[in-house]
Amino acid sequence: MTKPTQRKKQVRAAAWAVIVFTAGTALTACETKKPAAETPPAATAEPQARQESSAAQVAEGQRVFRFETFGDEQLWTDTLRLHEVVEKNVDPTTALKVGLKVDADVLPAGLLEKVDLKNPATTVALLKMNAVVGLQASVDANNHITRLGVTCALCHSTVDDSVMAGIGHRKDGWPNRDLNVGAIIALSPALPADKKAVYQSWGPGKYDPRYNQDGKNTPLVLPPAYGLAEIKNETYTAEGPISYWNAYVAVTQMGGQGNFSDPRLGIDIKHSPDMVSSRLPALRAYQHSLPAPPPPAGSVDTAIAARGRAVFDRTCASCHVGGSGTDNNNGTLHPPADTGVNGAYAERTASKAYRTTPLRGLWQHAPYFHDGSAATLADVVAHYNQVRKLGLTPEQQRDLAEYLKSL
Repeated sequence: MTKPTQRKKQVRAAAWAVIVFTAGTALTACETKKPAAETPPAATAEPQARQESSAAQVAEGQRVFRFETFGDEQLWTDTLRLHEVVEKNVDPTTALKVGLKVDADVLPAGLLEKVDLKNPATTVALLKMNAVVGLQASVDANNHITRLGVTCALCHSTVDDSVMAGIGHRKDGWPNRDLNVGAIIALSPALPADKKAVYQSWGPGKYDPRYNQDGKNTPLVLPPAYGLAEIKNETYTAEGPISYWNAYVAVTQMGGQGNFSDPRLGIDIKHSPDMVSSRLPALRAYQHSLPAPPPPAGSVDTAIAARGRAVFDRTCASCHVGGSGTDNNNGTLHPPADTGVNGAYAERTASKAYRTTPLRGLWQHAPYFHDGSAATLADVVAHYNQVRKLGLTPEQQRDLAEYLKSL
């Protein structure tokens, strides 16, 4: 494998996988503008229409999503030396506290009753049997971790807690809002104190996908990776389609050995061989196959939600077209000032604006807005009632929040 070259910017430091950084689940403003920025590079563009995928391609995409590191062990092992920290200091109890998840389907029956959950050796054993969601490890005959890498599933899968909190059946596409990415990165013995302080400031369920590019710190909530099939552009700021963002994160954030180039951002990274690009179509096919989860039975008052739908159609549907979609499919972006949300992150991006969020599975992934500044859907509605001067009564706000729970 040859050493990567960059014509414009050297990608440094650590960051974790945030594949498909979809926009947060906030209602956005109804004033619009067309983006002035260039379109994404042709190499990472894809058709607007949903592409039909074969069962074999979807299955391969699931493998990529769950288990493919794209060769990023060079970062997590060789540079950050996190394999040493995990082997010596991270027992399963600690791992669960920082939000890591365990796939119960690969555990032998009765195993958890037999092992010491406060012993790091148990973590090594779980890694050896490929049970830790989003982590891949090579373990030698003496039970030492020789290689450690991360996958898409680290941030964009969770489990159903059917065995105990943090241990259960996989739920791909669900954002892991328990995951304290920054705290995990800060365990690296290779990072200076000032960078560790930034990572430790993020908290559970947040991540900054540009900190290692521009040195600024405006962390975002980890978004869902489901319900993407009819969405043209991904990310909070709609800089490109799903494969554009998958490539960006795989190469610049995970440390994968692949190619990514975007002149708008001053990034041009090449690896040989390219271990990312050929896997993007299957990864996209699997992500397109993941539906948004319906709300739990009995969790929505259907009569109230029906009234809320009428409020939504009257006040929100010009941007959230089709009941839950986005006007960004037509190329529209919204200036931060029109949304009433913090514009600091948008200013760091190529588009300098936010897209209208496609609304899906809202009941499942609080908090809301790109920065998590709205704790509940009621807070989202109250925010826009004030910013957009909607004039909704308390009852109408309640009805609208109930309808959003149903999406």
